[in-house]
Amino acid sequence: MNSYIFLDNVRFFAYHGVYEQEQRDGNEFVINLRLKVDISRAAETDDVAHTVNYAEVYEVVKDEMNIPSKLLEHVCGRIVKRLLRTFPAIKGIELKLAKRNPPMGADLDAAGVEVVSG
Repeated sequence: MNSYIFLDNVRFFAYHGVYEQEQRDGNEFVINLRLKVDISRAAETDDVAHTVNYAEVYEVVKDEMNIPSKLLEHVCGRIVKRLLRTFPAIKGIELKLAKRNPPMGADLDAAGVEVVSG
């Protein structure tokens, strides 16, 4: 049986972007994260030690979002690497990082990057 732990629509204000305005003024970002994890032992024991704690996952993502980058691809790469290094129980990651209302003269809600690992 496949099982996943997820964080949906997590909002951050950060300073990612190629343009000087983005780096200076910042923007709102939204992350959707899905982690493939075997939760069978936690389901039996009711012990958080037997799963991946999503509060700790959030702290990792928050730390990485606080590091300014030009490219969302770079931010995603850092988040994926750190999650896999920090939580060996993670067998796969689906990460979607979206920049709300990007400064590109288009009428859209968000633009971003989606990464699938494992």
